[in-house]
Order: sequence, then C-alpha cells, then structure tokens
Amino acid sequence: MSPTAQAASLAFRLTAATGLHKGDRAYQQDQVEVITHPRVKGCALAIVADGMGGKSGGRKAADQVLLTGRQVFERYVPQQDEASELLRQLVMEAHLMIKLTAITAEEEPHSTVAAILVNPGLDAWVVHAGDSRVYHFRGADMLRRTSDHSFVQRLVDEGKLTEEAANTHPQSNLLTGCLGTQADPPVTLWPIDQLAFGDTLLACSDGLWHYFTPKEIGAIVHALPPREASEMLISKARQRARGGGDNLSVALLRVDPLK
Repeated sequence: MSPTAQAASLAFRLTAATGLHKGDRAYQQDQVEVITHPRVKGCALAIVADGMGGKSGGRKAADQVLLTGRQVFERYVPQQDEASELLRQLVMEAHLMIKLTAITAEEEPHSTVAAILVNPGLDAWVVHAGDSRVYHFRGADMLRRTSDHSFVQRLVDEGKLTEEAANTHPQSNLLTGCLGTQADPPVTLWPIDQLAFGDTLLACSDGLWHYFTPKEIGAIVHALPPREASEMLISKARQRARGGGDNLSVALLRVDPLK
C-alpha cells in the first residue's frame, strides 16, 4: 500500500511547530501561528505573515492577518465549507482590514501571507500573497513550493535570472503583490489532494528561506521532529545572516501514523 493510501485509510497524527526570531532588525514585524480547529480533530490552519511599514505599521498588518485567520477558521465547517473559499476570505478580508487601519502617519502597513489548511481527510489547501513561501516535502524531497509575487521571481520565470542570482539581486525585496496595497492582492491557491505519512508542509518568511536551498530544508524537516527542525532552521539562518538578518518566521505541519 502506498504512503498516500495508508494515510487515507489509517489514523494519523498531525504534529506542528512554529518558530519566530527578530533577526538583526530593531522590531519584530513577522507573525506566525498554527491554529487547531476548535471543534474538528485533525483540522489545522498555519499562517505566516511578514509585515512591512514603519516601526509599528508592519506589526499591525501582520497581527491583522492572524486575527482574520482566527476569525474565518472559527466559522469553518470542513464537511460543508470550501477550504479554498476560506483561504480566499482570509486574504481578502485581511487585506481590507489592513487598508482600513492604515491611519497613522507612518509608512503604509502591508503584509505578505502564506497559509496552509489541512482537513481531517488529509486533503489540504495552500494560499500565498507576496514572498512568504509554502513548501511541500515528502520525506526529504520537495514536491512543490509556491512561486513568489516578486520582481526577481518574474525575472526568473522569464528566464532572465537564475534562482541563485535572484537571492543576491539588489531588488530581491521588491514585491509585485501583497496585502494592504491599493491594488487587490494576488490570491494564489493550490490544492493538495492527499497528504501521505512523512509529508511536511512548511510556511516561512523570506528571512528564513533566503538562506537555504530546498534540498537543505528537506533534509532538516525529514531528519528532525517539527519542533527541533524549526529550531535548527532558525539557528542556521541566523548563522548565515552574519549579523544582517531580517525577521524570520516558520510554521511546520507533519503527518505521521498514529502509533
């Protein structure tokens, strides 16, 4: 029996962990949370939000993403509601609220979002806007990751820049879409029909993924339980930043058999 068929037919354990670090910035504008459904076992929502905009504006924007996530997840009924619609609501409602709360004299608050919704049947949905990413690993192998809404990702897609060169490009932090801007954010959704035992879903901000290849991340999440993996990823990112690191955040969800 394949791992996917096993996961579909047997009881599973969903293990989660989060990590958050201020990096070398003066303020923490990232936010991260894994929320378990209040009424449905085996249902969880993981959210990473990378806020931007002055001393407090970015943090307020990221806080709003998490608050909206909690509110829409509270209303969610897995057997009745569409997971994709919940994630669409999360992005668009948070976007609207960030725009409505942009009343200070600081730089306008914006935020990225990367979110993962896992249902009790082990189907899942991913949404993102901006350059916070979601990775799907099976064991140590990456099956897929989100594609950044950024200037350099557009250059990579057009064949004008390599993935390696994109990391060091002077405009690597220039986004083509996020929450809180005048234009509506991109709502890029993709479904995962069936998770398998040994699968890990990882959401993180650019302050973390910037320092790793997918192969390195896969090796760490495969070798270590989620808590230790999140600690290892943050520790290594901090070392590699050499005193110039951004805020960094990570959320991991791993599927294992219930022993």
